Amino acid sequence: MRISRRLMLGLCGALAWRFADRGAFAESSQAYPIGACDWSLGACQTPRAFEVAKEIGLDGVQVSFGAPGEEFDLRKPEVRQQYEEAAQQTGVKIASLAMGILNNVPFASDPRTEEWVSDCIDVMAAMGQKIVLLAFFGKGDIRNRPDLQAEVIRRLKRLAPKAEKAGVVLGIESMLNVDDHLKILDAVGSPAVQVYYDVANMHYAGYDIFEELRRLGRERICQVHTKEYDHLIGQGPIDFRKVRDVLEEIGYKDWLILEAATVKGRPIVDCYRENARYLRSLFHTSRAAS
Repeated sequence: MRISRRLMLGLCGALAWRFADRGAFAESSQAYPIGACDWSLGACQTPRAFEVAKEIGLDGVQVSFGAPGEEFDLRKPEVRQQYEEAAQQTGVKIASLAMGILNNVPFASDPRTEEWVSDCIDVMAAMGQKIVLLAFFGKGDIRNRPDLQAEVIRRLKRLAPKAEKAGVVLGIESMLNVDDHLKILDAVGSPAVQVYYDVANMHYAGYDIFEELRRLGRERICQVHTKEYDHLIGQGPIDFRKVRDVLEEIGYKDWLILEAATVKGRPIVDCYRENARYLRSLFHTSRAAS
């Protein structure tokens, strides 16, 4: 079978990213570093998230990337500098970026969003980041909308070559099932487009999250949200021991990003300390939560 030049470059790029990631974790002697979304820390799109994460004892923060002109717009070099300084001062890493703004300004229909994702690719290259979450909830939901899914494929096909060249991954987080996710990934045909898997969203949508994780496999999952609704991690209906077993089975040993997983009446810091402690004991990570 003949392999196109673009596919060969993509495969080479995917291997390069995989070895680079493994090298980074080997250097820190820690698989499964644990972070949290900045919005879950009550510090959305502000460097203050790193102070909160340090107080909790987390390893990283998933940082929001928004519309042009906002106060902490990462398109601005001086803002990127603030984030990099916050990371250095606290010892908390940037785990990935996230475009939650696409929930209100849909990627599938708003003409501005393709340019915003392109901007984010430039920012990731400038900051040495590898993953951005593209959100498809709220107004951006594309479930049962083959027309919107087709438009998402068209737009991702246009963006994928730039992402490949920059060595970054665009991670789809949506309410689609594994079949629909795979249709999009196969249609785009690029290692630079993967799935950002949220175990709680998929569980509460009624999907078999363990079978979905297996079918997607390590090469098509860029990062994982460890989340519960109205429960701490390990105290709700999701079997996180089995999540751990399946992630190990498919070879995923990268970031676990906390989202939600709080209970009414308890401060975020207390909830996330307990969440991080549980995940570290379950996934046998090396750092103890403070």
